[in-house]
Amino acid sequence: MKSFLNLSLGVVLTGSLMVSGYTATAGNPERAGQAGASQLLINPYGRSAGWAGANGARSKGLESQYTNVAGVSATKKTELMFMRSAWLVGTGININTFGLSQRVGETGAIALGIMSINAGKIERTTEDLPEGGLGTFTPRFTNIGLSYAKSFSDNIAGGITLRVISEGIDNVKAQGVSIDAGIQYHTGKYEQIHLGVALKNVGPKMQYKGDGLSTQRMVENAYGTEYELTIDNKSAAFELPALLNISGAYDIYLLKDTTGRSKTHRVTLAGNFTSNSFTKDNFLVGLEYGWKDIVMVRAGMATEKGIFKGEGNRTTAFTGPSCGATIEVPFGEKKSTFGVDYSYRFTNPFGGVHSFGVRVNL
Repeated sequence: MKSFLNLSLGVVLTGSLMVSGYTATAGNPERAGQAGASQLLINPYGRSAGWAGANGARSKGLESQYTNVAGVSATKKTELMFMRSAWLVGTGININTFGLSQRVGETGAIALGIMSINAGKIERTTEDLPEGGLGTFTPRFTNIGLSYAKSFSDNIAGGITLRVISEGIDNVKAQGVSIDAGIQYHTGKYEQIHLGVALKNVGPKMQYKGDGLSTQRMVENAYGTEYELTIDNKSAAFELPALLNISGAYDIYLLKDTTGRSKTHRVTLAGNFTSNSFTKDNFLVGLEYGWKDIVMVRAGMATEKGIFKGEGNRTTAFTGPSCGATIEVPFGEKKSTFGVDYSYRFTNPFGGVHSFGVRVNL
């Protein structure tokens, strides 16, 4: 147990120094566009997206694979989840996410999450036929994450995720791996104070390969004879969009009972600072109200430098606000639950991002 904790802390702290070093020497905005695999920055889960991903210190279960993997340790027994997002409505891009988490022993849990992005159909063109007419192709992006998290006490938990990344079309692909690591700490008289640190998307460079990078050209030899030659081109390798999340949350219980608190009415304030290696840093804030953890409504705001100064200064389609709601109904003698999550993220241009999904806790 101690070795796993030391490993988790070591990965988080070492990565923190690396990301800080990138920020200090290169500057985030200047490096924009130098990284690839940007789908790793997409939050496919409706519950955390509803409050802008600010809940990294308080996230629980499978959804923690994106915010802070340490929260996977909060899985009570078995959790199943399916989410579908209409990404930037009007682009035809849809994101499907499926996964499960399972309790292992008294303090550990494992999780498997699969995210698949379908970017729709794009007209196939060539130099000779720039207007198309050769059919279509579909870019696909897939991430598969396998996580293990463990509670070391009632107050602290840690976790690690190994993620396999695949993106490309039918004749050109890039594949790679990355590692996430996170720590969560809960304290206070009623464990109402939550702190978290998570390092994400650390891994070797990726590179596109495939027959699609090859071209045919007619060349002439020294004797004047022409023949067709296949030329293999190589793409440049690109880095992964590593980042560091530092988050906190505070629970406010509006009523008290004999234990000094009541979970009937809860209000949670959450905040998160994201240090990005290749883009602008983000400040995320969120607010959630929960009634008996059955009905929950939330709102959030994601900010970065220049986001409120008009389109000429904003470098993202997202304008900042987000909102969402959850209904999670208990059933059966084992206190299992069935939940429905929904969130909406505002964008300009396009018609925003709708995320809808269901989860079952057995």
